Amino acid sequence: MNMEVTCLLLLTLIPFHCRGQGVYAPAQAQIVHAGQACVVKEDNISERVYTIREGDTLVLQCLVTGHPRPQVRWTKTAGSASDKFQETSVFNETLRIERIARTQGGRYYCKAENGVGVPAIKSIRVDVQYLDEPVLTVHQTVSDVRGNFYQEKTVFLRCTVNSNPPARFIWKRGSDTLSHSQDNGVDIYEPLYTQGETKVLKLKNLRPQDYASYTCQVSVRNVCGIPDKAITFRLTNTTAPPALKLSVNETLVVNPGENVTVQCLLTGGDPLPQLQWSHGPGPLPLGALAQGGTLSVPSVQALDSGYYNCTATNNVGNPAKKTVNLLVRSMKNATFQITPDVIKESENIQLGQDLKLSCHVDAVPQEKVTYQWFKNGKPARMSKRLLVTRNDPELPAVTSSLELIDLHFSDYGTYLCVASFPGAPVPDLSVEVNISSETVPPTISVPKGRAIVTVREGSPAELQCEVRGKPRPPVLWSRVDKEAALLPSGLPLEETLDGKLRLERVSRDMSGTYRCQTARYNGFNVRPREAQVQLNVLFPPEVEPSSQDVRQALGRPVLLRCSLLRGSPQRITSAVWRFKGQLLPPPPAVPVAGEASDHSELRLDAVTRDSSGSYECSVSNDVGSAVCLFQVSAKAYSPEFYFDTPNPTRSHKLSKNYSYVLQWTQREPDAVDPVLNYRLSVRQLNQHSAMVKAIPVRRVEKGQLLEYILTDLRVPHSYEVRLTPYTTFGAGDMASRIIHYTEPINSPSLSDNTCHFEDEKICGYTQDLTDNFDWTRQNALTQNPKRSPNTGPPTDISGTPEGYYMFIETSRPRELGDRARLVSPLYNASAKFYCVSFFYHMYGKHIGARQHLGFSASVVSLSRTTTR
Repeated sequence: MNMEVTCLLLLTLIPFHCRGQGVYAPAQAQIVHAGQACVVKEDNISERVYTIREGDTLVLQCLVTGHPRPQVRWTKTAGSASDKFQETSVFNETLRIERIARTQGGRYYCKAENGVGVPAIKSIRVDVQYLDEPVLTVHQTVSDVRGNFYQEKTVFLRCTVNSNPPARFIWKRGSDTLSHSQDNGVDIYEPLYTQGETKVLKLKNLRPQDYASYTCQVSVRNVCGIPDKAITFRLTNTTAPPALKLSVNETLVVNPGENVTVQCLLTGGDPLPQLQWSHGPGPLPLGALAQGGTLSVPSVQALDSGYYNCTATNNVGNPAKKTVNLLVRSMKNATFQITPDVIKESENIQLGQDLKLSCHVDAVPQEKVTYQWFKNGKPARMSKRLLVTRNDPELPAVTSSLELIDLHFSDYGTYLCVASFPGAPVPDLSVEVNISSETVPPTISVPKGRAIVTVREGSPAELQCEVRGKPRPPVLWSRVDKEAALLPSGLPLEETLDGKLRLERVSRDMSGTYRCQTARYNGFNVRPREAQVQLNVLFPPEVEPSSQDVRQALGRPVLLRCSLLRGSPQRITSAVWRFKGQLLPPPPAVPVAGEASDHSELRLDAVTRDSSGSYECSVSNDVGSAVCLFQVSAKAYSPEFYFDTPNPTRSHKLSKNYSYVLQWTQREPDAVDPVLNYRLSVRQLNQHSAMVKAIPVRRVEKGQLLEYILTDLRVPHSYEVRLTPYTTFGAGDMASRIIHYTEPINSPSLSDNTCHFEDEKICGYTQDLTDNFDWTRQNALTQNPKRSPNTGPPTDISGTPEGYYMFIETSRPRELGDRARLVSPLYNASAKFYCVSFFYHMYGKHIGARQHLGFSASVVSLSRTTTR
């Protein structure tokens, strides 16, 4: 059975200040904790530290004072790699994080600001406690002693764990705890430069009794209720690290479409090692099957090439690893280059000069590719003037070059380069190049009228460069005006065969200069030729304000202004004003010589009821339009509730009602006509009916604190209060808040502030609606004569029959685990402190057994006093 009396103490210890106009005061803040904190402590530098167990719920509350009511923003530094909390601030007085992770530890900041003075910033460091499962590895060394007469074997058992706070290690052999002082054959130490916390158990000159089971037990001393954890390893005379061998060579070359099977065979290891296959880069191919040491990859393709790793681990020694480099034969991207005489720095083909033709394919394996040259359909014959070379240092690896020395007219013709894998079912790739007097290096230019391309945002665009020459190489596109900028495709460079860069759905950030240049492959290997194209993206205007609330007293003028922030073109071509959807005459323009208009204005000579309402300014720049919205009225702004009233709750012991001091100021009272009265609506939560009352006021000044006492409120219910100002214009903006019953402090006299259960309202305590049964208020005169015999006290702590106490009957029908809970009111002590004390009585033959579960009866007497 559970007996619970819960006190909810909200101790606002922030002193109140009045600064600025009237009661306006800058924000002040204090962080309090709730939720599942293990402990909140002050460390050695007077820093507040909130300690919590990983996986529990973090609850921090920022208590604020200041007027107007400060807005609270939570931010964080340090940690937060998982959820990037510092980039997603929480605007709420209460910060709640479910299942907190270790990466969410760090310093949390509460920033409160209300526009008066400087913001208040408080912080608390959250320390997340955790203890992972330990990892135990074994290493062995053998050394010769005394000239090889015998060998000495040393074993190191290394235990590593990640934890916070640092873990304590205990080593055991069997059930016996090990230490240096009790066994000269062991040494326990902490190694340097290790990740995580590590303790090593060294078994020196291994003895027969050292072959046993060893346990590494780690503990954080039950901090936050985290239990100890342990791992055990059995050391035998056969303990050995894993060893592997492969069923294939370390480099395996296969044809596409073949089924590949690789076996990874264990040749040693005790305990039996675990085998695992992995692939790099990326995961294992889709369809690959790894069963134990056997890896099967059906119908391999070129994309399946890569390194396949077989790893064996048994926590003894280092893991054993074998790697197979799987190469699936493939060829792609056949290219050629025409290189004029390099020595003479020529860029043209000329008789009597040297000429080099190069051919390259991207292949796997690259070094197994063979090249064959043909001229006019016949194999090219080697001679003193015709040389075929391979691996030219100035060209990509495994490139074949055909060099023509002292070019003759008879050398003109069509040359064909064929790349192949001899004996493999991989199709050959070939590339053809024609050498003649018409073979000339490229030129590039932008077609007439295409140097500047202007399109609307969201439309497609085509940038074009024309290449002349024979052969015509591909065109490479890049950005010019932005450093390291990427093309819309996400690439820094993009190849087009026809010289056209096609962009789909262009956006404004694509505006700028683009470079087109000739490639040095599939054409002449000479300095690239280049040109530039300017892309202008037209987009609708952006204006400010997008929405504005304009307040003015009746009869006063108002100027509405809609300004262009950005747009392409950056000018206003038309501006149309509407009032409540109806078109207004165009306002008179104020021309500025030589400048395009960047705003439009509308002047209202006087605010009236008829001229109050919604105004819309639609601004256009010939591409699109944007709208400024203005809400013009003489409505009063909303009241600003004052939340720092000391002891707003007032109550009487003989009454079940309470009163509440409601205070507020009026926001910007001089902006509109004077406030004449307020309409007050008070509704009990979960009820539909409300009490409505008019509160007349005289001239309200900025910062003036207004007050009204709400009466006949029922203990301990909460109420929604709505307050609406009224001027000669009519109703203004409404403000609402919830008020809660708090236990009042009625007098500075200590005796007047003492509360016992003689109070029918039981000092503001309430029965919890989520428990299983309720407490009963009674005394010796009112107790139930049918209650279980020999349960409960004859009187309360006063010893008089009139003294009241709270009682629960825990005999049948109550069951083990039933809960009865009393919840205190919310104490708001401001600058004072509460002292809450209880006297309890438990009676029955089971008292003290099973952690006080199953006792016959429980009684609580309350003494609550308030002290300074």
